[in-house]
Amino acid sequence: MLVEELIHHFTNVKNYTPSHVNELLDYLQKCYINGEVSITEYKELFFELNNLKAEKPSEFFIKTKLFNFEFDLPC
Repeated sequence: MLVEELIHHFTNVKNYTPSHVNELLDYLQKCYINGEVSITEYKELFFELNNLKAEKPSEFFIKTKLFNFEFDLPC
Protein backbone atom coordinates (compact mmCIF):
# COMPACT_ATOMS: atom_id res chain seq x y z
CA MET A 1 0.00 0.00 0.00
CA LEU A 2 1.28 3.44 -0.90
CA VAL A 3 0.43 6.77 0.68
CA GLU A 4 -1.92 7.53 -2.24
CA GLU A 5 -3.81 4.30 -1.50
CA LEU A 6 -3.93 5.18 2.19
CA ILE A 7 -5.41 8.59 1.32
CA HIS A 8 -7.99 6.92 -0.92
CA HIS A 9 -8.90 4.42 1.84
CA PHE A 10 -9.07 7.21 4.44
CA THR A 11 -11.35 9.26 2.16
CA ASN A 12 -13.66 6.33 1.47
CA VAL A 13 -14.02 5.47 5.17
CA LYS A 14 -14.21 8.96 6.66
CA ASN A 15 -15.97 10.71 3.73
CA TYR A 16 -13.46 13.58 3.69
CA THR A 17 -9.88 14.14 2.56
CA PRO A 18 -7.21 14.26 5.28
CA SER A 19 -5.99 17.79 5.89
CA HIS A 20 -2.53 16.82 7.16
CA VAL A 21 -0.14 13.87 7.10
CA ASN A 22 -0.56 13.60 10.87
CA GLU A 23 -4.17 12.54 10.27
CA LEU A 24 -2.89 9.80 7.98
CA LEU A 25 -0.42 8.65 10.64
CA ASP A 26 -3.22 8.36 13.20
CA TYR A 27 -5.38 6.50 10.69
CA LEU A 28 -2.52 4.15 9.73
CA GLN A 29 -1.91 3.28 13.37
CA LYS A 30 -5.61 2.58 13.90
CA CYS A 31 -5.65 0.36 10.79
CA TYR A 32 -2.61 -1.55 12.05
CA ILE A 33 -4.11 -2.07 15.51
CA ASN A 34 -7.35 -3.31 13.92
CA GLY A 35 -5.42 -5.75 11.72
CA GLU A 36 -6.32 -3.97 8.48
CA VAL A 37 -2.67 -3.58 7.39
CA SER A 38 0.26 -5.95 7.85
CA ILE A 39 3.42 -5.07 9.74
CA THR A 40 5.23 -4.83 6.40
CA GLU A 41 2.67 -2.35 5.02
CA TYR A 42 2.71 -0.44 8.31
CA LYS A 43 6.50 -0.07 8.29
CA GLU A 44 6.55 1.01 4.65
CA LEU A 45 3.79 3.57 5.12
CA PHE A 46 5.19 4.80 8.43
CA PHE A 47 8.55 5.41 6.71
CA GLU A 48 6.83 7.32 3.88
CA LEU A 49 4.74 9.41 6.28
CA ASN A 50 7.80 10.07 8.43
CA ASN A 51 9.59 11.39 5.33
CA LEU A 52 6.61 13.72 4.84
CA LYS A 53 7.19 14.98 8.43
CA ALA A 54 4.19 13.28 10.05
CA GLU A 55 4.41 13.22 13.84
CA LYS A 56 2.36 12.80 16.96
CA PRO A 57 1.54 16.07 18.75
CA SER A 58 3.60 16.82 21.84
CA GLU A 59 0.43 16.52 23.97
CA PHE A 60 0.43 12.82 23.05
CA PHE A 61 3.46 12.28 25.31
CA ILE A 62 3.85 12.69 29.05
CA LYS A 63 7.14 13.32 30.78
CA THR A 64 8.11 10.92 33.51
CA LYS A 65 11.16 10.03 35.55
CA LEU A 66 12.18 6.51 36.35
CA PHE A 67 15.38 5.82 38.25
CA ASN A 68 16.62 9.36 37.53
CA PHE A 69 16.13 8.93 33.76
CA GLU A 70 13.69 11.28 32.09
CA PHE A 71 11.84 10.06 29.01
CA ASP A 72 8.58 10.52 27.13
CA LEU A 73 5.77 7.98 27.28
CA PRO A 74 2.82 7.91 24.92
CA CYS A 75 -0.45 8.83 26.64
